[in-house]
Amino acid sequence: MLELIKISKTFNPGTVNEKRALNKVSLHLDPGDFVTIIGSNGAGKSTLFNAICGSFYIDSGSILLGKRNITAMPDYKRAYDIGRLMQDPMKGTAPSMTIEENLALAYTRKASRSLFALNKTDSEYFRELLASLDLGLEDRMKTKVGNLSGGQRQAVTLLMCTIAEPKLLLLDEHTAALDPATQQKILKITMDIVSEARITTMMITHDIKTALLLGNRTIMMDEGEIILDIKGEERKGMTVEELLTYYSKERKKQLLDDRILLA
Repeated sequence: MLELIKISKTFNPGTVNEKRALNKVSLHLDPGDFVTIIGSNGAGKSTLFNAICGSFYIDSGSILLGKRNITAMPDYKRAYDIGRLMQDPMKGTAPSMTIEENLALAYTRKASRSLFALNKTDSEYFRELLASLDLGLEDRMKTKVGNLSGGQRQAVTLLMCTIAEPKLLLLDEHTAALDPATQQKILKITMDIVSEARITTMMITHDIKTALLLGNRTIMMDEGEIILDIKGEERKGMTVEELLTYYSKERKKQLLDDRILLA
């Protein structure tokens, strides 16, 4: 479904600020996979997402999505097949537009849809989707998104990312900026939407316990490489302590990222 073949990216090559962000990363995802991604700051997690989305072109390697080579495809074309939810609730929506207008704009990514051709049936569909969130937003469709709370806004953004049935959903620490209770609410909504639509998903998180509980597979990144890829029975039986011990043995150093250790 998603195939990364030895992709590499170096920023500021040949300068004192040279940084190898991705180092021959290879990864294969099957349809419906839900992969959680962990790693310290600077490990390459968000850079990996940026490469997949086309925020920059990789230096070498190939990116295939649904057997289609998208390596040289610009980001705006990849957006038809890839949904991405950022950490900041302020990103991903148009704050001066209403909830209904934001959903309508996202819905135009669906084949043969035009912003000017949406009808009453589409509006009823948006209301049904909002009702499924159980946040009361179906009665606030004319409310500007900028007036919503962070959690409500992330929920709307999640719908916007999935309403056009993307082939791939990327969740970039999408609950990190929310309070603990709202985090759990958004994670539940996320799992409900992803499970029902069987959307292939990758989720970055700093919470190792969550990473081992959600989805069907966990990978760990460090220094632009995937150093651990676990699934099945091995993943079910792995504890946070065992994962940290593995990291120490593999990289010959301690994991010192406070955001991970305190999660």
